[in-house]
This record gives sequence, structure tokens and C-alpha cells, in this order.
Amino acid sequence: MSETSIKTYTLDEIRQIKGRTDWDALRRAEELGLEPERNEDEFEVDWTRAKLVTPEPKKAISLRVDPDVLEFFKSQGAGYQTRMNAVLRAWMDAQLKR
Repeated sequence: MSETSIKTYTLDEIRQIKGRTDWDALRRAEELGLEPERNEDEFEVDWTRAKLVTPEPKKAISLRVDPDVLEFFKSQGAGYQTRMNAVLRAWMDAQLKR
């Protein structure tokens, strides 16, 4: 797999792709014991240039936020702190690109 085969997507593009999945057809195929069609080339990976990337550990902080902001993120389910971090990172990245 070459570096040119790597494609990045925006969150909106991922949501559009996710929205086009025919879940009912996949369920019917699964019920019949069929495997979804796959392009075998998609699964060939060249691991010879793979690099192990260890994520930097997060810093534990105390952060004051408005109660409704916290409740909104918590209402989205498990991983709310990760989502809050993603929002902050997106804002930071946007500011750095200015």
C-alpha cells in the first residue's frame, strides 16, 4: 500500500458515508450466512514500513464548564471526555491554521 492510497475524510464526509450504508441488506446477507462482497485488494497491507506509534498519555486536569455543557456531552454516552477533547483539539487546529 502506498502513501498515496491513504485518504482522509472530514467528520461530515464520514457521516455521509455512514448514512449511505444499506444496513438492512447487510443484515439479510448475514442471516443467509453470506459474507459481504469485498475487494480483496482493500485488505492487502504492506507492514514492512509500519511504525509503532505510542500515544502520549493524557494530562489529568480540573476544568470548570457550564453545567449544561457537561450534561450535553455526558448525554451522548460513554467517552464524553474524549469527545470534549476532540472538540478542543479541532478548535486548536483551526486556530493554528489561521
